[in-house]
Amino acid sequence: MNFASVRIITDDVDRLVEFYEKVIGVSAERPAPVFAELALPSCTLAIGHSQTAGLFGAGSVVAANNRTVIIEFRVDDVEAEYVRLKPIVEEWVQEPTTMPWGNRSVLFRDPDGNLVNLFEPVTEEAIKRFSSR
Repeated sequence: MNFASVRIITDDVDRLVEFYEKVIGVSAERPAPVFAELALPSCTLAIGHSQTAGLFGAGSVVAANNRTVIIEFRVDDVEAEYVRLKPIVEEWVQEPTTMPWGNRSVLFRDPDGNLVNLFEPVTEEAIKRFSSR
């Protein structure tokens, strides 16, 4: 089994696609106006309009209602990303901080309120843990 994607359901696909294109530096593919994919070597971030939610079953997803999942991206330099993203991120949750498990992280919310973590392994153990990923 291979992990394929994380999909965010939103009422404004264009706004979220534009935001994530700026954050991760990848252009989205738009196979339909209500759906987009931002493909990275490790995984794909998919963004679907709330109009598509019915395809998964009535009431199965609600746009801009997530408070349990963190979307995480490993980066080379958390401090540089923090500076780069300051002009486009409206809500910062945590400035760059070294976590107990050895990652340096910065957390913010996307325009729909989803929590995003950019992290960089900084301790010897964390660097070793991610060396084969």
